[in-house]
Amino acid sequence: MLVYITVALLIAFGLYAIMFKKNLIKIVIGINLIEAGVNLFLISLGYIQGGYAPIYTLAPEGLWKNMVLPTPQALTLTSIVIGLATTALMLSFVIMIYKNYKTVSSKEVGRLLSD
Repeated sequence: MLVYITVALLIAFGLYAIMFKKNLIKIVIGINLIEAGVNLFLISLGYIQGGYAPIYTLAPEGLWKNMVLPTPQALTLTSIVIGLATTALMLSFVIMIYKNYKTVSSKEVGRLLSD
């Protein structure tokens, strides 16, 4: 139960940062918080109390019933790699915006673009 509360808090803080913060770096941090919440949710879905890792090749009879499904872990690893790439891309956009407009405020950049 604590895991799901943590997931909800991470996603809520991430949504708050995306919706109400004007600093582009804080918006990127908010997106990363949402990603961390989703990854934690995926991992918690694959958890089995007293489960075994599915790496045994000669598992005794009946042990396969308590093996943890490896799909959520694989999806989470893929999500981490994709999140790393998108975070690097977003931060490079923030750097280019700062070089061109000398600000990282989304409100200021929007005002400068509309002029």
